[in-house]
Amino acid sequence: MSEESARGAARRRINTQIPHSARVWDYWLGGTENYPADREVGDQILRVMPDLPVNARAERQFIRRVVRYLAGEAGVVQFLDIGTGIPTAGNTHEIAQSVNPAARIVYVDNDPVVLIHARELLHGSPEGAVDYIDADLRNPEPILQAATETLDFTQPIALLLMGVLEFVPDDEQARAAVRTLLHALPRGSYLGLAHSVHSPSMDEAAARWNASDAAPIMLRTPADLEMFFEGLELMPPGVVSLPKWHPDATTQYTDREVYQYGGLGRKP
Repeated sequence: MSEESARGAARRRINTQIPHSARVWDYWLGGTENYPADREVGDQILRVMPDLPVNARAERQFIRRVVRYLAGEAGVVQFLDIGTGIPTAGNTHEIAQSVNPAARIVYVDNDPVVLIHARELLHGSPEGAVDYIDADLRNPEPILQAATETLDFTQPIALLLMGVLEFVPDDEQARAAVRTLLHALPRGSYLGLAHSVHSPSMDEAAARWNASDAAPIMLRTPADLEMFFEGLELMPPGVVSLPKWHPDATTQYTDREVYQYGGLGRKP
């Protein structure tokens, strides 16, 4: 299928009447790739949790710190970013290739809006590589098979699951998908994870989301998130509120509790 045909097929899959997580997230981040249904449910959620855009921005900042560390100090040059979301400033490949132009990045998402923008906007450095896979985290085998076209699975790979596991509400299915992905990665690989956690306002926001026609989400506890790092060396400070994970001079919200938690683990 040609690139133009692929974009056309993706556009035909877009249902603008049903809110989609990537587009609502884009709305909260101040983006333009969202529709009335996305903005309506986004506004409903903001009425019960006005700080949700803080979660979105804290996650973007966390991704940048994690990727910068991995591409620099950890020496990782390969990234498998599942649940990419709509491209915005500071994408994984931009951060990684600013540190090491030879970095290779594979993005994965199953939202046709993301597919269109990824193919149009996600272009890397000449020394490295950037690819996009239209696939679903809940079915990890095709992801691994397609990723071998760009990534060398004999060398360390950073698996990034940023704000995507919420959309796999079945705990065993979520853990099985992560286990399958990690099992395929060699020693010295990493898992970077970010996930929404319970709080009274987050619980109400999730209830509003699940009452819409959108794909349901599942909030988890920090202890639940630690289970995804089973068998890995969980790096200090562990699973924490995102602004508390190795903040730098540009990190916002370090003086408050942000109910978006995450961490980084290494496969021994």
